[in-house]
Formats: sequence, structure tokens, C-alpha cells
Amino acid sequence: MSEKPESTSNVAEFTVSEISGALKRTVEDTFGHIRVRGEISGYRGPHSSGHAYFSLKDDKARIEAVIWRSAMSRLRFQPEEGMEVVATGKLTTYPGSSKYQIVIEQMEPAGAGALMALLEERKRKLGAEGLFDASAKRRLPYMPRIIGVVTSPTGAVIRDIIHRIADRFPLHVLVWPVRVQGETAGAEVANAINGFNRLEQGNALPRPDVLIVARGGGSLEDLWGFNDEAVVRAVAASHIPIISAVGHETDWTLIDLAADVRAPTPTGAAEMAVPVKADLRAQVATLGARLSSGMSRYLDRRREIQRALARALPSADQLLALPRRRFDETAGRLGRALQANTQKKRGEFDGCARRLSPRLLEQTLREKRLEIKRLDSQLPRCLAAFLHKRRGLFDRTAARLSVEPAARLAQRDRHHLQQLERRQVQAVNLLLDRTKRRSAELERLLKTLSYQGVLERGFAVVLDPSGTPVKRAATVTAGDELTIKFRDGNVQAVAQGGENRPEQPKAERPSPAKKSPVPAGSQGSLF
Repeated sequence: MSEKPESTSNVAEFTVSEISGALKRTVEDTFGHIRVRGEISGYRGPHSSGHAYFSLKDDKARIEAVIWRSAMSRLRFQPEEGMEVVATGKLTTYPGSSKYQIVIEQMEPAGAGALMALLEERKRKLGAEGLFDASAKRRLPYMPRIIGVVTSPTGAVIRDIIHRIADRFPLHVLVWPVRVQGETAGAEVANAINGFNRLEQGNALPRPDVLIVARGGGSLEDLWGFNDEAVVRAVAASHIPIISAVGHETDWTLIDLAADVRAPTPTGAAEMAVPVKADLRAQVATLGARLSSGMSRYLDRRREIQRALARALPSADQLLALPRRRFDETAGRLGRALQANTQKKRGEFDGCARRLSPRLLEQTLREKRLEIKRLDSQLPRCLAAFLHKRRGLFDRTAARLSVEPAARLAQRDRHHLQQLERRQVQAVNLLLDRTKRRSAELERLLKTLSYQGVLERGFAVVLDPSGTPVKRAATVTAGDELTIKFRDGNVQAVAQGGENRPEQPKAERPSPAKKSPVPAGSQGSLF
């Protein structure tokens, strides 16, 4: 076993851990509480654990920095890349990588100038995207039903807004409570605006017609949450008109540029949101009085026009005077025209009668007989000539004809005739079937319309002596012989005096040619 060589130096020997621990204690004891001014570099937002890691630098050096989650929640602004800040904390080392870093407990922007430079840069960026364009501004509703307010529920701002709305025009107010100062103020305000826009009409929680984003006055650091980019984008994307009432009249934030209307104070925002109810009532009363007066003047003017038009219209006698005169003149000419027409027709009749005398008829008959005799004498010669001509034509045609074409023609015609016979039978059967169906339909219709069907249901038909049906009781007088026809036979009856029937002179009736014998037991009277 070899022995450890003895050291020839008297310098103390330390381990790496001992050196790291000694350096850590020395740095922490020497720089236990310091303030460092520098520019944020490498900032990527809080880690999933809630801690934030970045660097502080100037033009010559760089130092690592860390903010624990507890200190991160107390910051009044959101750190951003390139922001110049003043950090308060203590220096320490990280033995795992032999680096030193500052553990920041508090941090604030390096003066208002830095915040204003950041604000101007953000204003230029968002303005270039068109979020501040005046063409995108919406008009406020004149008579909102519901007003939404985004503000702190414990401050004096909400009380001033509600009190002012109640004085001018009492309406339903929905308050979305948010923090108006601190690191989370911007995110809460943006969520509130988006939440109001997501409300649907007709739900249990109604959607506001106008939103008021309000906060009291304060420094630039106090109002920094309303310069948050998320808040500006939420205001620009809102479908509900928004009134910005952040700070006093001299204060301004980016939300004022993106909102549809900027109010100098929260109380001024309430005055912009609702009109004065008393003024509206007075205006309605004034408009009602003007409407009533205008209608009265309009009706009077229309009555005057109507009276003037009525005076200009002619009377009924004036309108009918010319037609009456034409009617009288036409009626006066009608009698003379009828007489002239009768005389003209009588003259034409006499002329026709003179042409139809027996002497003229006999002369016409003699002329016709002579013409018939002349034609009769010419008939044998004409007939012989006609027969000779037809016989010659027949001989020439017979010379051209042969048996084979005639046989083929006869065969074709015979085949065609057989087809026609078959079609004739089919057509006759089809016509008979159609006629039978039509006859059956007509028979059913006849039975339906015939009075025999009525007799089958228990009714009867009254016939006078001539066999004509009696339709009215007024035509029957006492002593008339009537026939009552039932379904299974007729019954003879004699009419007696009727009740509630006007007296009429008895009309003469033709006596029947033959009376039917009345069977025993069928004689009766009609009442």
C-alpha cells in the first residue's frame, strides 16, 4: 500500500462546496440589500411555477435576476422586454453553476419617462393595427335598457355612477367587479369586457346595451393596467359600445383611444349613457302638442279642399241632362222607325207573293217538262257513247292486266281485310264495354236523380187530374181531384179548404181524357 505524499505547501486546502458556500455567505453578507438599475433582457414571462427568470443589463455588464412567485404577485406593473427598471433585493450565488444573481423583492419602472416611452411605443404599435380608427367607433344607444359597469365594487366610482343614473333615468345596472390597480388589473378588465360580450339575449342574465369602464384618478403607475394590450384589444373587439371613464379629465390611457366614447369622469360617463327622464317627458309632451296642432291644421286644410272640390263637381241633374235628352229623342224616333220597318217588310212580302202566283208556277212547270223531254231524247245517244267509251277503256286496261299481279293484290287485300276484321272485332268489343260502363253509370245517375228513389224513402208525389205534379199549395182549390202516388201504387184524393192560404179564383183545368178506376178503400181527402 502506497503512502499519501506529503504536501510541500502550507496553503489551506478547500473543497469546491466549501469555496462555493464561503462565496455565497460573503456575497449575501456584503450585498444583503441593494437597488440595481438596468434594462430587462431575456424576459419570457412567469414560469409554470410562478417564478420569473431574466437578466438586468446596461451597456457594459449583465447580471442574472429572479423574482419568486410571492414577490411577482405584488408587482404593480407587468415586466416587459427592454423596459428599464429599478430592482430592490439582495445578491446571492447559485453554487450549481458558479453564478451570482439578484433576488428581486420589489421592482418599479425607472422613472415616468420610461413608462411614457413604453406607452408611446405601444400606442404606435396598436394604432398601426387600426385599433384606434375613428371609423370603427360605434354610436351609443339613445335609450339603453341595461348598462354594464366594469370597475371596483368597493370604491366611490360605482356609487357615483349608480347615483347619477338613478337621478337621470333609473335603469338596470350590471356590475362586473374587477381590480383597477395592480398586476392583474389589465387581465381582469379584459375578461370582464369579453364576458359581457359573450352574454346572449334572452338569458337569465341579460346582455347590456352599453358598457362603462371606470376608475378614479391616480398616477401613471396606478393607471398602468388600463394601458395593457389585452385591455385595448378587448375594447376594440367589443360588439357592445364602450364608454371609457378612467381617471380625471387630464389623465389618459390607451383604453380611452380604443373606446367608442371617452368621458372626463365616471359621473360624466353616466350622464353620457342615459338621458334625463324629465327632459324626455317634456320633449314628448311638446312633440305631442305639435302633432295634435299639426293634425288639426291638416284636417282643416283637407276639409277646405274637399269643399272646394265639391263645389266644382256638377249636380246629378246636370250629369243626367244630356243622357235624358238622348233617351227622349231615341224613344221619339222608335215609333216612327217601327212603322217604317213594318211598311218595308210588307212591301218585300207583297213582292214575293206576286212572284208566287199559280200562273207563274204553271209556266215554270211547262218549261221544266220540255227540258226533261229534250234530255230524255238525248239520253240513248249519250248512254251509247258513254258505254262505248267505257268499253274501250276497259279493253285497253284488260290488255295491260295479268293474273299474277291481280292475285298478289287480292292476296294482300285479303290479308289486310283479315287484319281489319280482327281489329273491328276488338274495336266493337271495346266500344261495347265502354258503352256498357257508360250505361251503368247513367243508370246509377238516373236512379240517384229519379224521384222513384225519393218514393222509396217514404215520400209521395201529388198529381193533378192531368198528371202534372203539384208544386205549390196555392194552386190547389177545394174540390180538386188529386192523385197521390206512393212507391207501391196510387191513391185518389179530393182536396178540401186549406189553412193560411190566400184565396185565388179557381182556374179552369182540362178534364182528364180517362179516369182510372179507384180501387176500393183508396178514396180519400187531402187536408
